[in-house]
Amino acid sequence: MAKKRIYKIIFFNQGTIYEIYARDVHQEGLYGFVEVEGLIFGEKSSVVIDPSEERLKTEFTGVQRTFIPMHSIVRIDEVEKKDVAKITPVSGTGHNVAAFPMPIYTPTDGSSKS
Repeated sequence: MAKKRIYKIIFFNQGTIYEIYARDVHQEGLYGFVEVEGLIFGEKSSVVIDPSEERLKTEFTGVQRTFIPMHSIVRIDEVEKKDVAKITPVSGTGHNVAAFPMPIYTPTDGSSKS
């Protein structure tokens, strides 16, 4: 039987770092976006509940597929098993994650200036 892949996706969103887990990651649906499907969260039966994972569960309730801008992605890893999904605020010193300048793709008007 084929091993099910699990991906850890770390991305920057409005001053926070999101770390989520998913079954599928693609770059094909929308230009400039990474498509993430099959989000994985912890079991409801676990005794210890992580508040940041609960916040992620609430935020992504009912989401079958999400599109994350390519310039927001920090890292995508294929992992052996799922860890705790979390949201980490970026504040103070010691954090060196910054978004790329916008826009990445500059439209051209068709005329060349020399």
